[in-house]
Amino acid sequence: MAEQKKTIALTVNGRAEQPVVEPDKPLLWVLRDELDLTGSKYGCGRALCGACTVHVDGQPTRACVTPVEAVAGKSVTTIEALDETALGVRVQRAWKSLNVPQCGYCQSGQIMAVVALLKAIPRPSDQDIDEALSGNICRCGMYPRIRKAVHELAAGGFA
Repeated sequence: MAEQKKTIALTVNGRAEQPVVEPDKPLLWVLRDELDLTGSKYGCGRALCGACTVHVDGQPTRACVTPVEAVAGKSVTTIEALDETALGVRVQRAWKSLNVPQCGYCQSGQIMAVVALLKAIPRPSDQDIDEALSGNICRCGMYPRIRKAVHELAAGGFA
């Protein structure tokens, strides 16, 4: 039996939100169905592919397995808000310039992971990149382009 709906207060992309939902509803579905933020994708539903990655208080988080109740009172950032930050704009420029997206399905999660990585480690090594992106699956195999983009961004490119 589903839990009773209740108001969950959180901040999404800088805006106070108070969706009335079941507390155990995955954050991904609250973002997509209740708040009409569809940039984060459903891939596996088990936190294995990374397509649903968002930031919760700045940390990459798999929204498909995170109950909305767990982010009550926290700040959630989705791909839709990244064009409001200098780093987000630079990452998106790098993606376009280096033709990273092929089918594009995983790219919002990849971009969210890269933004978090570059905030934490401005000049990451290949190992840092691999660790930060482990679990972000790209079925098109764009990993070399993603790594190249991260290194060029770390060197100050795409300003």
